[in-house]
Amino acid sequence: MVAPATNQPILIIDDDHELTDMLRTYLEATGYGVTVANDSVEGLRLATSGETFELILLDVMMPQLDGFEVLKKLRISHLTPVLMLTARGDDFDRILGLELGADDYLPKPFNHRELLARIKAIFRRLELSGQMRQQQDLAINHISLSVSRQVAACHNTSLTLTNTEFAILHLLMVNAGQLVTKEEISSKVLGKKLQAFDRSIDMHVSNLRKKLAETTRDEKIKTIRGSGYLLRLAS
Repeated sequence: MVAPATNQPILIIDDDHELTDMLRTYLEATGYGVTVANDSVEGLRLATSGETFELILLDVMMPQLDGFEVLKKLRISHLTPVLMLTARGDDFDRILGLELGADDYLPKPFNHRELLARIKAIFRRLELSGQMRQQQDLAINHISLSVSRQVAACHNTSLTLTNTEFAILHLLMVNAGQLVTKEEISSKVLGKKLQAFDRSIDMHVSNLRKKLAETTRDEKIKTIRGSGYLLRLAS
């Protein structure tokens, strides 16, 4: 039996009426508050309207604006976690979604229990972010992290990070100078076991690197081939 949630608000943006009706029924039965937009333009309006959603389920293939365009526009000013739903299921869609700032992806068709597991993992990540706010701030190798205010900077330049990127940077900084394996990042940040051929960790770290590179030429994060990543103690 699935344990009930606590009415966390979820926005579903998908033009498949039959699917969204089923998802609404299933997620509401497990205790979530669900709002549905069967139009991408309306979905973007809702997502940026000031109404508080803790998670957005976003379809890729939609008329007018596709899911990637919605995500790009959303990420200009909002960091709400996004779980992409893609019918094509190829690597290109998944990688592009992660590059644009999605927190996770799920290929269609999917099992409802797997969807629920992904949703719970994202909410555990948000809970972890809340717990992190009670910890002390960090400053290593010209990177500063204020966990209490959930803000980061590199060489005194502010970084705009998603919740996932922030959590990965925090984990690397807590373990600065030491290898952090992909398995550990997947478990502690994404809340799931690392699967073979899963490139989501690589893409999140790649996005984080690009944002750090906008402030400095120094390589802050070193790849340990076949194992994971290490935050350099000094440039």
